Amino acid sequence: MPTFSLLARKKKQRQLGDELIEDNRKARHEFEVLEQIEAGIMLQGSEVKSIRDHRVSLREAFCQFRGDELFLLQAHIAEFTQAHARNHPPLRARKLLLHRRELDRLFDAVKQQGLTLIPLAMYLKDRRIKVLIGLARGKKIHDKRAALKEREQKREMDRAMRERD
Repeated sequence: MPTFSLLARKKKQRQLGDELIEDNRKARHEFEVLEQIEAGIMLQGSEVKSIRDHRVSLREAFCQFRGDELFLLQAHIAEFTQAHARNHPPLRARKLLLHRRELDRLFDAVKQQGLTLIPLAMYLKDRRIKVLIGLARGKKIHDKRAALKEREQKREMDRAMRERD
């Protein structure tokens, strides 16, 4: 019989229901993320099956306004082999679902401040597929180097603390 803590952990895991499908680590290196927004995404059935199989890549993806709607472009979702004739094109534009006030605020930020919208992660939340979008500014080369140096220093400090204990 499992212990109480194991049952509590499983129950908590079921409540959260978040499963990371794809993380865009390159985006965090290339851009300075100022704000993160969770968005829904309109998908076809074969795309959902491929995403649940973790056959997705956000490496080259970006978000762009077309009219007053926001779309995810260049996100590669592999074809689902069992879908046959009802398969989807891997690089099609996919509409992102946000409230109108959020869309208006993001549109203003992109147009006035010269920021960009990039997908940071794709995950399951309560059986729905969500995309974490970042409102970001591009990093300069010296900013990237400084971030790498800072990360390396933190690693060395953590390593020294572990060795000391």
